[in-house]
Amino acid sequence: MDTLGAISMFVATADQGSFSRAAELLGKTPSALTKSVSMLEKQLGTLLFERSTRRIVLTESGRLYLETARQVLRSLHEAGEEISQLHQGLSGTLRLTAPLAFERAFLSEVCAGFLEQYPDIQLRVDLSDDFVDLIDAGYDLGIRQGRSDLPGLIGRVVGKNRIYLCASPHYVARNPLPLSPQTIDQHDWLKYVHSALDVKYWWAQSQTGRIRLSYPHKARLESDSYDLLLQNALAGRGILHTPQWSVERYLRDGRLVRLMEDYIIEPEAFGDDILAVYPSHHRASRKVLAFIDYLSSYLATLNSV
Repeated sequence: MDTLGAISMFVATADQGSFSRAAELLGKTPSALTKSVSMLEKQLGTLLFERSTRRIVLTESGRLYLETARQVLRSLHEAGEEISQLHQGLSGTLRLTAPLAFERAFLSEVCAGFLEQYPDIQLRVDLSDDFVDLIDAGYDLGIRQGRSDLPGLIGRVVGKNRIYLCASPHYVARNPLPLSPQTIDQHDWLKYVHSALDVKYWWAQSQTGRIRLSYPHKARLESDSYDLLLQNALAGRGILHTPQWSVERYLRDGRLVRLMEDYIIEPEAFGDDILAVYPSHHRASRKVLAFIDYLSSYLATLNSV
């Protein structure tokens, strides 16, 4: 019996919910799939499907076996890619997910440079601010802020999450009063609203120690859209409490300036680091490690400024 072939047919049948649809997908006959799955059930000593004239449904044993079967096929596919790449260079598809704000700040340039360096790799990049389960969704890699203490994941630091206070030169010229802990209330603020952030306070380190600073009672603009706030900062509407990685290009070209440079602003719930996170149930493939290394090198140029 071709056990590996039978496992592939079982997974396809479970995914399609039908022997006939799975057979069409695999280029086999329905009878060949039925025979292979039946032999697999005999070998395991249990039914994997409950069959009727209208449909098939996974049994409890089938659901348990399906998870392991998918992992086996995935591991074999990855091993095959790795062996091929030992002789031919990096290739295949790399699936990754990241927050929306990363795209404009650095991820679009990272992906473009990575694809140029590795022409045989295909990228699938999904952007979302929602929590994404890498394992369930089948991602190879996630780029995140903060910490990675979830089971089943390995996190590698690729950059620092330094926080700046920034405004446009136009805003500074229009509001020449220097920003300090004592003058916060006398400035216009653009405040990012997020469930993980305190809406009233933030913390900073100075030469005299750690201090708690308060936002003004009313911000000039509040939003849960960071891009909206950034565009208003560039337009001179107020001061933005922002990660360095998101504004570095504007600091370099002079469209924004940094305020209160003598203070180290704490990153709050988002943590000190930018992380590359990947599932721990299999070792990171060479293409995953190559992307992490490329991203780390790119972010190092930002964090060195």
